Amino acid sequence: MIKALLELGVMATVNEVLDPTAAKLVADRFHFDVEVRSLEGDLLEEEESDPAQMRTRPPVVTVMGHVDHGKTSLLDAIRTTKVAEREFGGITQHIGAYQVDTSHGKVTFLDTPGHEAFTAMRARGAQATDMVILVVAADDGVMPQTVEAINHAKAANVPILVAVNKIDKPGSDPDRVKRELANQGLVPEDWGGQTIFIHTSAKRGDGIPQLLEMTALQAEILELRANPGRSGRGVIVEGRLDRGRGPVATALIQSGTLREGDAVVVGSHAGRVRAMFNDRGKKVASAGPSDPVEILGLSGVPQAGDTMLVVSDERKARQIATVRSERDRLKGKGATRITLEDLHKQIAAGEVKELRLVIKADVQGSVEALTESLERLSTDEVKLKVIHSSVGGVTESDVMLASASNAIVLGFNVKADPKATSQAQANGVDMRSYNVIYDAINDVKAALSGMLAPEIREVVLGRAQVRQLFPISKVGTIYGSSVTEGKMVRGARARIKRGDTVLGESTVNSLKRFKDDVREVLQGLECGIGIEGIKGVQPNDVIEAFSTEEVARTL
Repeated sequence: MIKALLELGVMATVNEVLDPTAAKLVADRFHFDVEVRSLEGDLLEEEESDPAQMRTRPPVVTVMGHVDHGKTSLLDAIRTTKVAEREFGGITQHIGAYQVDTSHGKVTFLDTPGHEAFTAMRARGAQATDMVILVVAADDGVMPQTVEAINHAKAANVPILVAVNKIDKPGSDPDRVKRELANQGLVPEDWGGQTIFIHTSAKRGDGIPQLLEMTALQAEILELRANPGRSGRGVIVEGRLDRGRGPVATALIQSGTLREGDAVVVGSHAGRVRAMFNDRGKKVASAGPSDPVEILGLSGVPQAGDTMLVVSDERKARQIATVRSERDRLKGKGATRITLEDLHKQIAAGEVKELRLVIKADVQGSVEALTESLERLSTDEVKLKVIHSSVGGVTESDVMLASASNAIVLGFNVKADPKATSQAQANGVDMRSYNVIYDAINDVKAALSGMLAPEIREVVLGRAQVRQLFPISKVGTIYGSSVTEGKMVRGARARIKRGDTVLGESTVNSLKRFKDDVREVLQGLECGIGIEGIKGVQPNDVIEAFSTEEVARTL
């Protein structure tokens, strides 16, 4: 068989997955008929659930908000008030999700490290959360990260409950929080809006019963139901490699029941559930809808957002995992993302009804002007919607939000940090930078009509950190630097940055290694860099060398 494949030009080993065409050709050589069926088959299709078997399930709540606004303290307060005394005076938190019993039933809390993880799961197609509790400190008010959390929750289209925390602190002003959140579109119920506000103090335990009651009330409105009788299906909240226990995954069961000994497939990993532990670290034999459990027995560490499915036997699980890993290898990760280039084609094909944008600018005035001007470009075919806008450089969090919401990132007078750039390339997110507001508007307008001009693309060649300044008469200042990334090239365009601030842009006039003039210096080496016309440079500033290229925009 391998010989026959080699003659067909297919290099394959015994345990390799063949594509259907190659399999048919080889089968013909040996006079066999081949029937091609999907291994995953009906497994990935939702089973038709009999309404009579549906049962109410606990709500899944994610807690978000600005750093230091008391998210963890609030979660601790909820846990300690609801944990039985026999738990040795408290709860041992083993996993990133846990359940508490309330007078209205159970509630599952996802203890994510912020909205990045929440959005990372959405970027992988997993919508695990039913509602979001937004924690805002009464003495601090709405902060940039609060706004970010609101936009992430709105993009996920889930209800938001606001916990105005730290009301016991001097200088707390809950009404100020209400005013600031009303400006963000979260209008309190007592002001005629839709958003529930609860005043809490994690320290004193004020408002915790009301918060849980409102969560249960919201869950009743949402009518959350699942069928516990079918085979288990869930989503991975987090995964890690434990030195003693091997791959460990925290799974949130969304429907059906997961039992010890079940064969499961999670993304491109397979295995059998050897053991399950609940949020208190106790071993359990089964887990139903909305139950968070830690599972052992997988072949590798899954990613947050991977779907977990129970299959009939371990052999089938391994086969599906092999097919998936092969498919990922051939296709590369990530779905097709929207770009300005193919926007017109997608509108014509009816694929795009809404163009979502993430806007980052240097000052608030620019953010507002750009948001207003772009949203005005909405047409009958496509609506333009800014899902997040703020001041500052483009960060990983912005790229993750764009990836999860299939949006385009527009930067105005700001640069993306290196991690955000590599993240955008990996996820296929279209990220653009502008210095003139009309260029951004004209580009979007041209993309809508399908007439984009050639794109000038910037390619970062390398970065170097300034270590020492050497003023030399008749030559100017030479920056003694260490190349931290890529390479420095003589004659390349360069900008000098301090944090997110660009000090200036010019050209690399001279480049020396010791006393020799060189054309380029690679990462890890030290060199002297001469750049004219940029003042106020200090040690630790970063020199970024780049080149530009013109790319024809295909339509």
